[in-house]
Amino acid sequence: MHANDEHFYEELNAVIQYEPADAFDPELVGLFAAIGIKKGEPFAPDARMQKLLKDAAAIGNATARSLTFSPRSKAVYFYPDRQWYSSFAGGSHEFMNDGELVLDDRIMFHYAATGITPAMAAPKVGTGSAYAAASKDAGGQYLDGGKTYKVTLPAPIPVNNFWSFMVYSGQHRSMLETDQKSAGIDSTMPSVKPNPDGSYTVWFGPDAPEGHDGNWIQTLPGKSYLTLLRLYGPLEPWFDKTWKPGDFELVE
Repeated sequence: MHANDEHFYEELNAVIQYEPADAFDPELVGLFAAIGIKKGEPFAPDARMQKLLKDAAAIGNATARSLTFSPRSKAVYFYPDRQWYSSFAGGSHEFMNDGELVLDDRIMFHYAATGITPAMAAPKVGTGSAYAAASKDAGGQYLDGGKTYKVTLPAPIPVNNFWSFMVYSGQHRSMLETDQKSAGIDSTMPSVKPNPDGSYTVWFGPDAPEGHDGNWIQTLPGKSYLTLLRLYGPLEPWFDKTWKPGDFELVE
């Protein structure tokens, strides 16, 4: 996890010093050099530059968090009446859209994740995997680790292989650390049971709801989180949007 303050620039300098001088795009290297990060030279910002870097890190971090957890672009949402969204609005792992590099989408993805492949952005029917993220409940409120929610996946779930839910910390974007063995569940687990009609309801909250502990993912009071729904081997109803996952419903 990279620093979220001015120490990020020290980490960046360490990479520049370690890698060959031509390891990165010249324009990007020029941006680094403009703030005093240059291969073979010490990085020693004066008091003025230290203040600028501190402010810049705070603004950049706040911007990235806003784009990741509360995107305003309608293009990233899968459905007009749901909270599920993706940074692959244009179906490109390079975040290109008709000659435009969509910077907001690239920031949204790489603030929360590191590795990327073409298959992640453009899965084919029956193969690969589809990803949908949610950071808010059906009412548009941020997910609260101290509250209980439920999400229903209508039957039949359009997957060739299996589906899964994982929760990630709103603070450091890695998997949320709880008392559970893992920060999620998937349909291959024997403990995960369907509803009588074949749909699945998954519960999120600090305590397991009575009778639903097998379909429960633990969260923590005082901790926000982001959820990823993954469909492995997504089928046609996912692509044509005739199937829609339910939103997070707050359980009073």
